[in-house]
Amino acid sequence: MILRLSPKINGSNILSTLRIRARVLSYKTPLLHKISHQSSLKQPFGSYKSFLNSTSRSYASVTNQEVDPRLTAERFVDETDVVIVGAGPSGLSAAIRLKQLANAEGKEVRVVVIEKASELGAHTLSGAVLEPRALNELLPDWKERGAPLNQPVLKDEMRFFTEKLSIPLLPLPSVMKNKGNYIVSLNSYVKWLGEQAEEVGVEVYSGFSASEVLYNEDGSVRGIATNDMGLDKNFKPKENFERGMEFQAKVTLFAEGCHGSLTKTLMRKFNLREGRQQQTYAIGIKEVWEIDPAKHIPGYCLHATGWPLDYKTYGGGFMYHMENNIVQLGFIVALDYQNTYLHPYKEFQRYKSHPSIRKHLEGGKVISYGARALNEGGYQFTGLTLSKVDASFAKVCVGGSIPKLVFPGGALIGCTAGFLNLPKIKGTHNAMKSGMLAAEAAYDAITSDTSSGPITLTAYEESIQDSWVYKELYDVRNIRPSMNSPLGVYGFILYSGIEMLFLKGKAPWTLKHHHPDHAVLKPAKECKPIEYPKPDGVITFDLLESVSRSGTTHTENQPVHLRVRDKKLPVDVNLKIYDGPEGRFCPAGVYEFVDDENNPNEKRLQINSQNCVHCKTCDIKDVSQNIDWVTPEGGNGPKYVLT
Repeated sequence: MILRLSPKINGSNILSTLRIRARVLSYKTPLLHKISHQSSLKQPFGSYKSFLNSTSRSYASVTNQEVDPRLTAERFVDETDVVIVGAGPSGLSAAIRLKQLANAEGKEVRVVVIEKASELGAHTLSGAVLEPRALNELLPDWKERGAPLNQPVLKDEMRFFTEKLSIPLLPLPSVMKNKGNYIVSLNSYVKWLGEQAEEVGVEVYSGFSASEVLYNEDGSVRGIATNDMGLDKNFKPKENFERGMEFQAKVTLFAEGCHGSLTKTLMRKFNLREGRQQQTYAIGIKEVWEIDPAKHIPGYCLHATGWPLDYKTYGGGFMYHMENNIVQLGFIVALDYQNTYLHPYKEFQRYKSHPSIRKHLEGGKVISYGARALNEGGYQFTGLTLSKVDASFAKVCVGGSIPKLVFPGGALIGCTAGFLNLPKIKGTHNAMKSGMLAAEAAYDAITSDTSSGPITLTAYEESIQDSWVYKELYDVRNIRPSMNSPLGVYGFILYSGIEMLFLKGKAPWTLKHHHPDHAVLKPAKECKPIEYPKPDGVITFDLLESVSRSGTTHTENQPVHLRVRDKKLPVDVNLKIYDGPEGRFCPAGVYEFVDDENNPNEKRLQINSQNCVHCKTCDIKDVSQNIDWVTPEGGNGPKYVLT
């Protein structure tokens, strides 16, 4: 069946749909949810007859259980030109650019954006200092449109912390200077981008989790399907069960953010990492504070490295003073850390206790908390030992930690591919630009395609390599790998200074990432336990108290979305050899080892999936690579504010 609904459908409350049931022809699907803004439904896509007669051959992915006939019911299908998975900066920029091009030429190109959060921005978390370069290209009149870029950066500092001291790192390289940039809430920025998308005719549906990639018989991507709603923890349909829905498209753009769950499956199917290096990641943990007005320094931007991390561990903190006495405060820990006893959340709490940070927070209050993984890999090209190579030659070699971006029927955009500029400590502008370039390639392909075969956006990958995104990432390609020397952070600071101040990307060599992040964790017997101070409840807090500030909720009695493949490995390997690192690297208290009621004197892994803030760190750092993060029911997860 084919159905077309209006934008702004929200997946949080089925009861609110009573007043619109007549408009959807008594069709009960997960799309029957609360309208987040007051707007009427558009006319159904196609005739009602085609709506009734259209079918799908795909079924729910349920295994090892008796098959309930509802699980094999045909799914309803919505046909579109382009479907975009993820309403973040890259996904929305792609959608806006597609409609701009179509509207300018008077062509009908239908663009649908699917977002798993309950509302736009609810799962969006970043520093964030925004470089408006891509925004200037996409929406040159953004100031007149009321973009929430209200606080320009007025003061930049980079410091090295010891436990008590704060040492300025001078001179500040130009790549790290933020003149012309803005301190923003990316959460608010994404909401605004969504409004701009709707104005040009993009259909944005929040509250729906894309859980499956659909394929044509020739192996090309056909679109995505949303997950079934109303399953219990054993994958059995409950009374409110609703079959998922298919979105079939000529082009599917995946904008899932860092380490996307569908992107992982695409990597395997199309071998997108062939000839590339592995990606390397970090976890970013953040709080939003409202501070004493007397301590507020509008436009102040601080970055710090050093304490509380040891010299072998890459990471650091940030503090941004935006408007209205709001401070964006966070800490980043690279996930290639070696000490199994390191606890990223508790390192963040220690960071806040530093005199240079604490003085800003005293007398203030926390508004919001959250965490997310981020890509750090960049454009390291591999397999070259040449003494001389330039960017034009490197382009034809490989893309480093960035995978191949295109495949038949679709493409990867934004942070799901990994365009973060690590020295700049920002990637939103690159993510947006990648979405815009993919949109231009998709539009050209759709409007000029006369063949019946799948569309491959070769022009998108080529345009990325010819863009300022490529040059920007190429110029800083050696920064993150320079941490891999025996000197650790000291060698990193020395080399990075030389690279950014003098070499500026022109070095005739390219450093490499050594190992996947999970592979470097040391067994407990080789690590020294870390003593962390107890939280004071004023500046530092208990983990679960912080999680309560994330607004995280998950429907009770649904399948656990953190899938452990081998049930024995968490105890036999992770606990016995590494002393249970999942209980420390998770920033939401999801994992804990408890007494096994069925086996006296034994432990078992308990998964508190209701706490999950969707950071995906477990999927990356688990030493056994035994955890698979998949999407829960649409609308579940955090509900971030001002992040």
